[in-house]
Formats: sequence, C-alpha cells, structure tokens
Amino acid sequence: MGKVYIVGAGPGDPELLTLKALKVIERADVILYDRLVGDGIVKLIRGMGKETIYVGKDSFEGGSKRQKSINELMVKLAREGKVVVRLKGGDPFVFGRGGEEVEFLMRNNIPFEVIPGLSSVIAVPTNACIPLTHRELSSTIFVVTGRNLDDIGKSALNGTIVILMGKDRIREICERLIELGKERDTPVAVIEDGTLESQRVYFGNLENIADVVEKEVDGVALFVVGDVVRLGRKFNSKRS
Repeated sequence: MGKVYIVGAGPGDPELLTLKALKVIERADVILYDRLVGDGIVKLIRGMGKETIYVGKDSFEGGSKRQKSINELMVKLAREGKVVVRLKGGDPFVFGRGGEEVEFLMRNNIPFEVIPGLSSVIAVPTNACIPLTHRELSSTIFVVTGRNLDDIGKSALNGTIVILMGKDRIREICERLIELGKERDTPVAVIEDGTLESQRVYFGNLENIADVVEKEVDGVALFVVGDVVRLGRKFNSKRS
C-alpha cells in the first residue's frame, strides 16, 4: 500500500512552497496537480523527473463528476504502492475540496497526510502590499467566493472582504454589496496573477471596478474590498 499526501502548493510562486511540501514532492512517485498550481511549480516538479497528471477542473465542467474521477485515481495509485502527491493551489482545506478527498481516502482505508499551504486569501494581498487588517481600519476579514453570492450578507459589511473566484460575477457582487449598505465609493483592489511575475494590481471602488475588470483583467483575480485598500494604494505608490 502506498500513501497519499494532500499538499498545498501556495499561491503560485515556487519560492512560496513550504519546505515540507517540497520534501514530500521530492519523495513522490506521481503528482496529481490542479489548475491553480503555478506554472513555475509545475516546471519545477517536471524538472525533478516526476510523473505528473493534470487533474484541474474548468468552470464549464461538472465539478462533482470530475472530483469523483480524481478521488478514484488517488485510491488506484495508492493501491499500486505509489507515493501520491495531490497538489492543490493555496491551502488544501480552503476552498480546495481537500476535506472531501480525505473523507474518500478514509472510506477506502488509504493512508494519508495533509500538508498545509500558504492560502492565496492571505498571501496574495500581502504580496501586493495590501494589509487585510489594520488597527485603525479593520479588525475582521470576511472571505467568500464569487460563486456563492447568497453568502454575502450583512455580516460582510464590517471589516475587510476578500473575494475569490469572482471575476466573472464582479458586477453582480458589487451591486450586492451596495444593496446591503456599502457605499459606492468603498475602495476595491483587484490583484491579477497574485505572487507571479505577471502580477498586476488595479484600484477602484464598488461603482467602477467592474468596468476595469471587464476591460483589463484576463488572469486569475482576487478582490479586496474595504478601507484597507486605501492604505494598500498608498503603499503601492511608494514600492520600489
């Protein structure tokens, strides 16, 4: 019997892989990697001569069906005696279906271990020099995906809001926040390709940021909403 490691790859930059993740990757026989694993990380593991299998999901695919095939593949490879790394973007237990995969492994009596990763929720804004909390501006963080607008309720109005996977619905999200009581001039930052060499940061507000996104943003985007964005804009103006 082999073993499956559920590993967080971090936000994309290979230098933000944890040391433990790298050690596990070096021991792996086969690596199943997601769409959000950075190209630099994929290049790194292929340079080690590792067998890699792409198992990422695209938005047009049926997520549950695709996940079932991934679960079955992990079990099959482990039963062949292989050390399997299931490599996931960010942290495997933050919007990564890592919990579902562990449940499946347990039901099939497959040995496993979970290796945390640096979540894009924290790493991407910090890399873009946007603090999520500040003693004078925000003491709370509300994290939500753009695919679940119903989760954006009154509790999101205080503090900083971080939105993942919201690019395609950013106009609806902004309208929702305004309806709930956020001011139209509430500052918003859009971080495209966070932590990668292609990273770009755009600033606006709830009233105009959707126009910016639709015209300028092609890559993976994370959104930060709240007063801390003003501080981030100031910091970015002075970055070397």
